[in-house]
Amino acid sequence: MIDEETVKHVSWLARIHLEEEEIKELGEELSKILEYFSVLDEVQEDVEPLYHVNELKNVFREDETEEPLPREEVLRNAPKKENGYFKGPRIV
Repeated sequence: MIDEETVKHVSWLARIHLEEEEIKELGEELSKILEYFSVLDEVQEDVEPLYHVNELKNVFREDETEEPLPREEVLRNAPKKENGYFKGPRIV
């Protein structure tokens, strides 16, 4: 377990003020986190990496052109429109 002095030092480095109760809680939490790292140290390194679940690579589809929607249909639900275009808020 991480001692209180280490937690105080880490909080000083992070410029965080901690109450005594928080120091104890944080010490326990940091200890648990370090335990997870020890579990990761036990992971086997000789496993071949798996990047994709399936073996498919670079699957492409053919582009298909379609007729565009009529302008009136596209602008039908626009909150603001002007001269056949969407109108947005002025930025400048």
